[in-house]
Order: sequence, then structure tokens, then C-alpha cells
Amino acid sequence: MINYKKILRVFPRKTKATPDDENVRIRVFPSLFDEADEIHVSVTFDSDKSFAEKLAKQWEKVAFVKIGGVAYNDPGSEFEPGMYLKKGYVITSRGCPNHCWFCKAWRNEGNIRELKIKNGFNVQGNNLLACSQSHQEKVFEMLLQQKERPRFTGGFDAALFTEWHLDRLVKLKPEIVFFAYDTPDDKEPLIEVIKIFQKANIPNLSHSHRLRCFVLIGYQDDTIESANERLNFTMSLGFMPMAMLYKNDIKREDILKWKRFQRTWANPTIIGYRMKLLK
Repeated sequence: MINYKKILRVFPRKTKATPDDENVRIRVFPSLFDEADEIHVSVTFDSDKSFAEKLAKQWEKVAFVKIGGVAYNDPGSEFEPGMYLKKGYVITSRGCPNHCWFCKAWRNEGNIRELKIKNGFNVQGNNLLACSQSHQEKVFEMLLQQKERPRFTGGFDAALFTEWHLDRLVKLKPEIVFFAYDTPDDKEPLIEVIKIFQKANIPNLSHSHRLRCFVLIGYQDDTIESANERLNFTMSLGFMPMAMLYKNDIKREDILKWKRFQRTWANPTIIGYRMKLLK
């Protein structure tokens, strides 16, 4: 008879991706009725580390505690569906060959590593398109077998997007595909992505809200005016932009101004209205 460990996963905050099964605890200390063989405290955001460590101290009363996650520069291992991400989310690779100055992925996880493909429909991972074509093909084949329409929320590298990828997307009919506008070098590849879609003459492409784009804002020497220009440019191409505020350990006097600005460009309802005005 196999004895399986009971592992309680504890999270310092709830997000859309947080698991919701019976062995998950969110922002709570242990109760008299909590029992487990191990406690895993999973931390994504640096700002949650202090509270997460308080949680870990309290949960030591129940069982042995491990604390880790992205905030602790965890390099990651094979993906286990439903463990630290809600069921439906799937990670098929780790790491990234791009050494972007603002990104933790390559620092924590190294170069691109292809993982065993598990079932899911919301594809995470740092750079799927940097994987081998055979791996990508297997991921797309897996997605075709799912009941839910795919969501590529981990993002596509626009510089690696080709007509081959478009052919796969046409078959998959994804609900959402994200790209990224992080640095000035991303501008031309994004334009080329739209040209690939337009060349295929796909109906209802422009302003469909299915093509989305993370836009990095608020880094050193960035200005509200420049960020606003990049966001509007991204929207003019046909992407729904989502502003991502760069955060580091340096306290900035203007951070509240940037947070207010970011909120206006991270609300799909507000952005959708702006996109209607462009039609």
C-alpha cells in the first residue's frame, strides 16, 4: 500500500492563478484542525515575502515547512498541474534565452528548458516560441485535445512569431494571445506580427480583444508621456495593451503617480472603450 504525503500549500495572497482545492490555505494561520505531512509556502511577489515568512513560522506548529517560489529565485522543476497554479494552467518550459535586463526568468531558471507536457489550456512559461518546433507542435497538439479554448497568457515573443505559428492559432482558435512590448526593440516585431495576421486576411482581427500585449512602463528614465505613447501605439496596431509597472527595490517618489497611471491601462473595460473609439 502506497502512503501519500499530505501537503498543504499556503499562499500569502490570492490571484486568478491560485489553486482552490481543499489543501490550499490563503493568508491564514493554522487552525486546530489543520493536519499535514508537509507545508509548502509559495510566494510569487517580493512584496509578500515578509508576511509569507510569518506564515511559515506559524505553520511550523503543524508540520515541516518549505518556503519558495518566484520571489525566492526558485529555478523551478517539472510542472505539477494544480499544485501551485490552479488546474487548467500549464507550464511546458522554463527559462529563457533572452537576457532582458528587467526579467528574473533567465536569472532564476537559466536558458530555455523543455518540460514534460501536461494537460492544461492556460499556457504559462517565459518563452514558448524559443522552444524547439517539435516541442511547440506537441504543446499545440495537447491544446487541441482540451475542452476549453487555449489562453496564451505567458506571452509570445513577437520576434519569433511566424506564419507557421499563425497556422496553428487558426486551428486552435485561442481565447487570448499575449505578446509583449518591453523595450524599443519589440516595436518592429509587433508590427510584423500584425502584418502576418493581415496577410492571412483573418476576419475580425483588428480590435478583437483576443490579441493582447503586455507593455512595460515606469522603468528608469521612462515618463508618463512616453509610456502613454507606447500604449496608444500598441492599441493602434490592434492589440489590447495591458500596462505592466516595473518595480524594483528602489523607493521612488513618483511611484503613486505611476500606479494611478498603470491602473487606467490595466482595466480591460476602460481599454476596450478606448479601442471602440479607434474603429
